[in-house]
Order: sequence, then structure tokens, then C-alpha cells
Amino acid sequence: MESQNYSNHARFVKGYHYVLSLLLIIGLIVSLINLFRHMDDNRMAVSLMLPLLFVCGLFTFWYMREFALRAQDRAIRAEESLRYFILTGKAIDSRITMSQIIALRFAPDEEFLPLCDRAVTENLSSTEIKKAIKNWKADNNRA
Repeated sequence: MESQNYSNHARFVKGYHYVLSLLLIIGLIVSLINLFRHMDDNRMAVSLMLPLLFVCGLFTFWYMREFALRAQDRAIRAEESLRYFILTGKAIDSRITMSQIIALRFAPDEEFLPLCDRAVTENLSSTEIKKAIKNWKADNNRA
């Protein structure tokens, strides 16, 4: 496995992000075309159900990923708060944002505390935090 860094840390599952999303969008378009072609005849009820099912599929596609990421974010916040407490004996600064905490998970222990301080005082974005990390700590267990 290639070592993880800022340029390759985003995770895309080809079958999910590309193939499934493309199939759902194509299915929705084709079902809408079918609906408009059958507006005047007795098959309209069936023609209406297909776009509705594809819209439901798109919502499911979106929220499956969203819910998994939210649960993962909560776990990351707990892990990084514990790591901060272990390293300092204090609770993590309440001004630090969720996106900053998520970015800090890639920092090794020796860079973690200085980056936490900088994140709060300089209001660093998650991108700025990730780019400031010198020795990237891979996170290969994310959803």
C-alpha cells in the first residue's frame, strides 16, 4: 500500500462513488424521459414510480455516506480528545473546530500539540493543518 500523504489521503471507492452514482443519475434521467413520453396514457402511474424510486435511491446513496462520515467524525473527535488529554493532562481547547480536529488526526504526537495551538490561535483551516504536517500519520481505517 502506498504511504499516505496530503495529496492522496482522500478516499474514493470507485464502485460506490463513481459507478453507483453514475447509474443512479442515468436511471433517473431515463425514467424522467419515460415519464414525459407516457404523460397522456394509462401507464403514467408506473412511469411516475420509476423516477420516484431513483430519487429515493439518490437520497439513500447520499445519506448512507453522510451518516457513516458523521459517526466517524464523532469517533475521531473522541480519539483526538483522548490523545490530547494523554499528552497534556488537560481537555482539548473548546475553540477548536470539528474540521480542525479531523485534520489533526494525521499529525504524529510530536507535531500534534504545536499544531493544536496554531489551529486555535491562527484559526487554521483543515487544509492548512494538513499541509503543515511534516511527518504524515496515515489513517487507513476510515469510512
